[in-house]
Amino acid sequence: MIRPIIAIVGRPNVGKSTLFNRLVGRRQSLVRDVPGVTRDRLYGTVTFERWQATVVDTGGFEPGITSDIMTAVREQIMVAIAEADTIVFVVDARQGLTPLETEIAATLRRSQRPVVVAANKIDGAGQEAALGECYRLGFAQVLPISAEHGRGVAELLEAIRETAPVPVAAPEGGGPRVAIVGRPNVGKSSLVNAVLGHHRVLVHEAPGTTRDSVDTPFTFRDRPYVLVDTAGIRRKGRVSEPLEKLSVVMALKSLERCQVAVLVLDASEGVTAQDAHIAGYAHDAGRALVVAVNKWDLVPRGSVQKADIVGQIYDRLPFLDYAPVCFTSALEGSGLGELFDLVDRVAAEAQRRLQPGELLTIFRAAVERRPMSSRGVPLRIQSAQQVAVSPPTFALRVNLPDKIHFSYERYFVNSLRHAHAFAGSPVRILFRKSGGKPAGQSFGSGRR
Repeated sequence: MIRPIIAIVGRPNVGKSTLFNRLVGRRQSLVRDVPGVTRDRLYGTVTFERWQATVVDTGGFEPGITSDIMTAVREQIMVAIAEADTIVFVVDARQGLTPLETEIAATLRRSQRPVVVAANKIDGAGQEAALGECYRLGFAQVLPISAEHGRGVAELLEAIRETAPVPVAAPEGGGPRVAIVGRPNVGKSSLVNAVLGHHRVLVHEAPGTTRDSVDTPFTFRDRPYVLVDTAGIRRKGRVSEPLEKLSVVMALKSLERCQVAVLVLDASEGVTAQDAHIAGYAHDAGRALVVAVNKWDLVPRGSVQKADIVGQIYDRLPFLDYAPVCFTSALEGSGLGELFDLVDRVAAEAQRRLQPGELLTIFRAAVERRPMSSRGVPLRIQSAQQVAVSPPTFALRVNLPDKIHFSYERYFVNSLRHAHAFAGSPVRILFRKSGGKPAGQSFGSGRR
């Protein structure tokens, strides 16, 4: 369905993100009792009875602030307003109106969009007297709510539904969900903007600008995708600010719900220990993976060969020897075609299925080439079956499931990859004893 778009706007710290989370039914947006937590536009789906809409959380609206980053935040808010079919203007009814809200109201009137005022933080009937002041904003619909406790939210949704257009059927289709991951300031958001051709995601030179995960459906070369731009992940010991800890959790959740992860590295800095940590998160999540060496334009021509960089990556990240590598420049827009060729390839490989007979042939041949035994008893494979995709997972029934060393598990994985590459995907193998439960498990191409 092509759903109506509902933008949530307001000054900082009035409860916009709390309302967003209430509407989408989960903690997708960061909530913190400090102004300016939300920076990027954040999208979710709200369902009310059989009606659905796309709801957009925005950063705190501060028209008078002139800093570079607040200017960028304000631009994001104006884009959200321009995209919206209906606007929910959130105010803090307990604090009363401020001159800033009068200025925001004027901006919203110029947008010529329907506006519903959500007078937030009214937790009981005795506080509804504060509503009178909210009507001074000049909008007809003013509704008391408590986003934190859910009071009045159903009535708010009813009012939104009355002002918004009816959802219409959209052409069927979808595409791989691609998570852009990496440590702070490696150019993840710039890469997303280069792919989309416009500033969909806030970009700023300060590390950690992106705090929320932003999902963006788009089409590239006539093929649909969903991009997930994630907050930069830092080592656990260096994540001291509670807000940044929340960002890390959301970035990891993005890995869990994506199909393909693009690990962005900084070509000018090489592979760092933190890059290895993040690669490990993606590997352990079982996601298909592409490594994008970004900022390639910053490397002097002829100073290093691409093959040398690829060798360094596999040397520092040996457990990702299955992941293809490409070179990109978000600034110049180069390498994007190759990147999405690889995304398509690894997405398809992650869905590949093999028949039991072929698997049995591959693994029995591997045992013949390199026999294994325990106390004189040779390893015998009784059956082999693929039990899952994304990541490709295989169950082998053997007579010695508890005696198989990790190195031999890796040998099995390499034998399988020799026959069928499964490029970009970790491969998992379960060893089972005939008639029993899983006795062990391998996560594929190496351990950290």
